[in-house]
Amino acid sequence: VQLVESGGGSVQAGGSLRLSCTASGYTFSSGYCMAWFRQAPGKEREEIAAISTGNANTYYADSVKGRFTISLDKAKKTMYLQMNSLKPEDTGMYYCAADFPWSLAGAPTTSYGSWGQGTQVTVS
Repeated sequence: VQLVESGGGSVQAGGSLRLSCTASGYTFSSGYCMAWFRQAPGKEREEIAAISTGNANTYYADSVKGRFTISLDKAKKTMYLQMNSLKPEDTGMYYCAADFPWSLAGAPTTSYGSWGQGTQVTVS
């Protein structure tokens, strides 16, 4: 599976950005999930949102709940992350990932085998 992210950039606090992640080389199947991870400077990469491609169940980390929305366009094989009310602490490299994780919620990086190259988000 190849994953390509886009949509990062610099924005002022309170602003919005939308990230996209397009998958190729795989046909979505039951249990297959896609997720967004964030790695802030000096910190470990953490899962902030995930979505099941089968039943569209979603997960959000507490730090982004109510501000970020994850969605999936199956026809385009593209996952989105709409980020509103951005804060400086949202700054980091954002990666999309895909696989069959053991859990949708709070999955570690080792649960995902396919990764995008990352896109930088800077909130000032």
